[in-house]
Amino acid sequence: MTNMSAYIVLIIAVSLGTAANGFAKSAQGFTLLLPSIFTAISIVGCMYTLSLVMKIIPVGITYASFAGLCIIATTLVGIYKFNQTPDFFTIIGLILIISGVLIVNLLGKTT
Repeated sequence: MTNMSAYIVLIIAVSLGTAANGFAKSAQGFTLLLPSIFTAISIVGCMYTLSLVMKIIPVGITYASFAGLCIIATTLVGIYKFNQTPDFFTIIGLILIISGVLIVNLLGKTT
C-alpha cells in the first residue's frame, strides 16, 4: 500500500466512524435492533481500515487525523440529520481541529 492509498483508506475509516456515530445516536442507547447492528458493523469496519492505515502512516498521525476528521464529519451529520446547530465557540473549536489536522499532516515530521 502506498502513502496515497493509505490516506484513501483513512477516508474510508473516517466515513465508517462517522456512520457508526450516526447509527449510535439512532440506536437510542442500543435499544433499537437495526441501528445497533449497523453501529457494531461500522465500528468493526472502521477499526479494520484504521489498522491497515497504521501499517503505513504512524499511529499518532493516523489517529490524530482520524479523530479530527471524524469530529468534523460527525458534526456535519448532526447538522444535516439531527438538526443540531453548533454555536460560535463550537465553530471556532472545529476550525482549530481542522487547523490541527492540517498541521499534523502537512508540516509534521515523523522519524
